[in-house]
Parts: sequence; structure tokens; C-alpha cells
Amino acid sequence: MGCSGCRGRFNSGKVLSKASLFFTMLLIFSYLFYCLSGLCESAARTLHRQDNFMDNDFTDELPARVFPDAHNGTDAAQVDAVGHSQPSRSIPVSNTFGVKRFPQAIIIGVKKGGTRALLEFLRIHPDVRAVGAEPHFFDRFYDKGLDWYRSLMPRTLDGQITMEKTPSYFVTKEAPARVYSMNCQTKLIVVVRDPVTRAISDYTQTLTKIPGLPSFQNLALKNSSSSEIDSTWSAVRIGLYAKHMDNWLQHFPRNHFLFVSGERLVSDPAEEMGRVQDFLGLKRVVSDKHFYFNETKGFPCLKKPEGSSRPRCLGKSKGRPHPDIPTEVLQRLREFYRPYNQLFYQMSGHNFGWD
Repeated sequence: MGCSGCRGRFNSGKVLSKASLFFTMLLIFSYLFYCLSGLCESAARTLHRQDNFMDNDFTDELPARVFPDAHNGTDAAQVDAVGHSQPSRSIPVSNTFGVKRFPQAIIIGVKKGGTRALLEFLRIHPDVRAVGAEPHFFDRFYDKGLDWYRSLMPRTLDGQITMEKTPSYFVTKEAPARVYSMNCQTKLIVVVRDPVTRAISDYTQTLTKIPGLPSFQNLALKNSSSSEIDSTWSAVRIGLYAKHMDNWLQHFPRNHFLFVSGERLVSDPAEEMGRVQDFLGLKRVVSDKHFYFNETKGFPCLKKPEGSSRPRCLGKSKGRPHPDIPTEVLQRLREFYRPYNQLFYQMSGHNFGWD
């Protein structure tokens, strides 16, 4: 009885084992069936798409509030104002791609010469990452240290160039030595413009901020009874390009500089951008297909980028009408600048034809 009971339990155990084996095999075959039917391939495709998405420079596609270093250094708060319309892209992760580097190239001047236009045109290039705002490190915030300066830079991948622009560097006495101590191989871009026109543009900008400003001629001349130019007035002093250039050449050799014509940046932006890209060692990506001339503003704008509803022009502050200046004042200014211009032509190796 005892033995037969054991055999009965043993036989039932064998039945259970066979049933368990059957169900296990059924699960395995079911899994293989679903894989062969394409479900596994679908899952693999999903993972592959995610990998491609991560490899596809996706920071340019996402709002800068998620990736504050995206959009070539555009201010995150500004992008957030328009970026929040893409909630499906707002992946809550930090941008850890690339590294923050010191700029290999800096647009050092000059104010009201066309530096903002040059920077915006350069930012079209996929291998250029630039700070949107002017850091003013080498003239105003040098005491904050190089680590602070580098923290302002956008992240870059291998082969990309980090850039910034601060036009006041060109006229700051201490700036050349400070830039040199950071990196003696830094490439330096100077955007210059007819110093007379530049001075009037400078005055026009200041006039919008200080409506009660004295007339241009009262500021440009030392006194009303004299035709002597007041070179201490900043709008006049900045245009002494040769004087400021001499300060930079004390630290950097001539081949570290590229001189960009502010006039040609307006009349033929593609040609000037070709020179800039060559100087930076970049492929000529930015070309005439990117520009059109805005008759209202009087300078070139960028054609409508893909995915945008309208072309991109510089802000309202660009293209302001200049006040009328007495002819005798303009003539006196041209005479004043002529020897400085001639010397600057020699220093830069380029005749800008301002005389």
C-alpha cells in the first residue's frame, strides 16, 4: 500500500513535470514566433532610431531651456519664450555633449563696424559655436578669472570652433596682453568701417539712449570757434585704427589678424564671409545663397531658414537713419583721419578706400 502510494505520487509528479515542460516549451515557441513575425525587429528599430536621434546633433532641435548651450550660445531665456511650443521635445536631461573651450577666434572690434552682422552670419556655419552676448571679459571682468570666462562658452565637439565677439577689446589697452596670456595662437578678427561714418553711427546709437545729447558737431569739435577735432571723444577716438592696432601688434604677429571691410560686408557679404571662413580654416558653407538685400534696412539679411516663417534680419537698432551733419564738419573729420587711415592701410596690408 505504501509502495503503491509512492508510485502513484511519483507518476503524478512525472505528469506535472511533463506539463511544466510543455508550458515552458510553449512559451519559448511563442517568443520565437513573435520575434520572427517582426515584433523584435520593431523594438530594435525603435532603439536604433533613439540612437540616431542622440547622434544627430539634437541640441539644435531642442529648446535651449533644456540645453542651455544649444543654438550657438543663444540666451536660454530668450529661446524659452519661443521654445515652449515644442513640449514633445522637452527631454529633461542636461547637455553633456562636447566640452567648454576657450575661444580659438575672437572678433575684437570695432564698435559700429559690423561685428554683430559678422557674428550672426558666422553662426550659420555648423562648425562655429559662439557666445550670443558680449562677454567683455578682457576689458571689464578680467578679475573674475579664466575659469569664469570658459564657463560662458558654448560646448563644442571636435572640429568645431568656439568664438566670441566684444568690439571694445580693440580699444582696450590691456586686452592684447590678456588675450595673449590666455592663448598666443588666438585668431583675431577686426571689422572696420570708414571712421567718419562709424563715428556718426556711434553718435546716432547714443542719441537714441540720451535724447538730450549735444549735436554731433559740438561733440566732434573742441569748441565752436575752432575746427580742431576733439580726439578724446570716444566716437572719434575709436576710429584711430592705426593707434589701436599698434597696441595689438606689440603682442600678436600680423598673420593672426583678419581685417573685414564693414562696407563689403553690406555690399558683398558672401565674398567677405568666404574670406572669414578661409581664415578660420573652415569649409566655405556660408555663401550667397544665404543672403538677400533688405532695401528698407539698407543691409543684407539672412534668407528664411528651413522651418522658419520669415527671413532673419538684425534688430531694429540696425539701419537707423543718420542725422544730417554739416559738410564742413565731415570734411574736417576726413582730413583728420587721413594720415591715420594711410598708416592703418600699411599695417593691415589692405587699402579700404576711405579717402
